Amino acid sequence: MRAQFGLATLAAALLIGMPAQAQESPLTGQAAFGDWRADQLGVKRLITADDLEAPDMANSASNAPGGVDRPANAAPVVPKGFAATLVAEGIPQPRVLRFAPNGDLYIADSASGEVVFIPAGDLAAGTATPKVYASSLDAPYGLAFYPASDPKWLYVAETGRVVRFAWNATDGMATSEPEVIVPNLPTGGHWTRDIAFSPDGKVMYVAVGSDSNVARQIGSAPNGGLDAWIGAQPLGAAWNQEERRAVVLAFDPDGKNERVFATGLRNCAGMTVQPQTGALWCVVNERDGMGDNVPYDYATSVGEGRFYGWPWYYIGDNPDPRWASQPRDDLKGKVTVPDVLFQAHSAPLGITFHSGKALGADYAGDAFVTLRGSWNRGSRTGYKLVRLDIDASGRATGIYEDFAIGFVIDDERVWGRPVGITEGMDGALYMSEDGSGTIWRIARE
Repeated sequence: MRAQFGLATLAAALLIGMPAQAQESPLTGQAAFGDWRADQLGVKRLITADDLEAPDMANSASNAPGGVDRPANAAPVVPKGFAATLVAEGIPQPRVLRFAPNGDLYIADSASGEVVFIPAGDLAAGTATPKVYASSLDAPYGLAFYPASDPKWLYVAETGRVVRFAWNATDGMATSEPEVIVPNLPTGGHWTRDIAFSPDGKVMYVAVGSDSNVARQIGSAPNGGLDAWIGAQPLGAAWNQEERRAVVLAFDPDGKNERVFATGLRNCAGMTVQPQTGALWCVVNERDGMGDNVPYDYATSVGEGRFYGWPWYYIGDNPDPRWASQPRDDLKGKVTVPDVLFQAHSAPLGITFHSGKALGADYAGDAFVTLRGSWNRGSRTGYKLVRLDIDASGRATGIYEDFAIGFVIDDERVWGRPVGITEGMDGALYMSEDGSGTIWRIARE
């Protein structure tokens, strides 16, 4: 049973995260680091590759949080003028959220092997009980309606395959068996598989995380030798149990014509397409075991053919010392530095871009990212929703700002772990957290 705590403890914890007046200049360098106590609404941070410390593998921590039940009246702490309203609770593992064109909210409940949904009318009425759309799935995660303008299908990315269900607005549940689109994705290791479509609907992207932390047991190269194998593969591709992993794969919408879109992404746990530019974006959980502040997690636009470093390099041309005996010097100078760097071990899982419809014009074009929170850090960080600053041209400035906090009670106890994020038909943000299994609506009061 999860631990319980009193309202006095909760009140003390929430005071730490009381709204602060938004700062104009971001915290930089060491000032941008800190644990959950440093979280304050309106605080902005700008972390760069130049801020990287040396790896400290001798002091790698194991500090998983103790999960506690959400106390009565506990809610995310959001900026003044906004409100966080409970939409649903009691969901075992709500992850990715997606809205259907009719306003129904679909939820990947990964632990239960189900896709569930909340009808638009129930959302408007208040706290709702989700209904089962499809069950008997293997760790469903990514969801996508296709085609975007008039969907005929709901695509679901399970851990080992991509399937699709015939969809229409009147069905209360899936009316037929799923059609298997991609039958043989790698399994094991990082199990989340997100899915997105290009703006023109011609390309289906599927994110596949690595099987391991740093692929040290990768084994020998395939027949023909390493040089021959490298010459025939995408830039930075791994082999053996890591083949087709730590990548974004691309397919035609029917699952044919598989190709590698980008490599070196240890675990692209969440994907979306930026409306303003049409660019694909990933939020990435970087590797563990290198100390409290190395390497940074990140959010980044993902370009075709680009290499993001894993497992040989991180955040540019910084070599992982665990590969010193088998370096890949041929890859130096070819590593793409991500657009937005988060404090190490923050564990970003979800990303969405906001239209400005409900939050206001100041937020139009900005992105929001959920940080599920650390375990490989001596003092925990993450456990919040942050806003990414995007300039008028659609480029990230690298600055991110605390936008919803208050999920950490003390050094040991956490009641909420943000994971899914999407914009609703009403323009509000809808966020899931799988610490207590709840979904929240964040909008102007």
